[in-house]
Amino acid sequence: MSRGLKNITLLQLQYFIEVASEGSITAAADLLYVSQPTMSAAMKDLETRVDRALLVRSARGVTLTDDGVEFLGYARQVVEQVELLEQHYLGRPPSRRLLGVSAQHYSFVVDAFVRMVKASDAAEYEFSLRETRTWDIIEDVRTLRSELGILYRNDFNRKVIDKLLRDSGLAFHPLFLASPHIFISRTNPLASRRRVTLDDLAALPRLTFDQGANNSFSFAEEILSTLSSKQEIRVSDRATIFNLMIGLDGYTISTGIISDDLDPAIVAIPLEVEERIEIGWIDHSGIPLTEQAQRYLDEVRAVVGGFGIALLDQP
Repeated sequence: MSRGLKNITLLQLQYFIEVASEGSITAAADLLYVSQPTMSAAMKDLETRVDRALLVRSARGVTLTDDGVEFLGYARQVVEQVELLEQHYLGRPPSRRLLGVSAQHYSFVVDAFVRMVKASDAAEYEFSLRETRTWDIIEDVRTLRSELGILYRNDFNRKVIDKLLRDSGLAFHPLFLASPHIFISRTNPLASRRRVTLDDLAALPRLTFDQGANNSFSFAEEILSTLSSKQEIRVSDRATIFNLMIGLDGYTISTGIISDDLDPAIVAIPLEVEERIEIGWIDHSGIPLTEQAQRYLDEVRAVVGGFGIALLDQP
């Protein structure tokens, strides 16, 4: 390394992580009890040291450049490793845990999140779980608002999803293959059936998750989205969709993994179709996951494995 170059400091990495998290230099400065000019100067000096723009500044705050997104991934890794060293050799307590996850509306995602939080050994943590639209999941992970995303793909949407992921610098990692099931209320007349067909569903309202401005078939959260339905209702959250299953005897198509603890009023019935649902997680290509993200994925694998489903990836 040239003697004219300055090293990046750990403090600058910590500052940068908070600025990216808060979306504001002023808010990050307040959080870390330093002055706004000090924080601003630290960010400008960091950009000088790495010889590239990491932040886009505006009156509304700051956003990350593409270089900033990549830099943030590595900064998190370095800071987390230093904290682990201090815990092991200096006897310091576990630091404040951070993790963001964005996902389609799956109960196993929530179940694993609950397990992760309960198992956390940190006195302080800041976790986020966003059940959201397919496009927004990809955008959240691209901008590192979330470190992980969980979504599905199949033969129908694979080309569109894979292209969008490639263009965003993201990678899809398969978790498991699921046979399609319908989710319905335990009081639904079909709840006693061992299996159902599409013809059995013709008279029932089909419930789907709204995809907003990107409401194309390729971004639908449910398979068989191109099939017409006489009665269709779009919703934005799982609580509403479950209430409509109970109140209107509606159905949605999903993985078949349902938590009796979290969703006791809903049951999953196998659907007789040839389709398969490939569930996977997405992250930034080439940026290692933090240990907290790995812990969450371990909980996801444990939940899915508890249903007797074979995993496609192993840690």
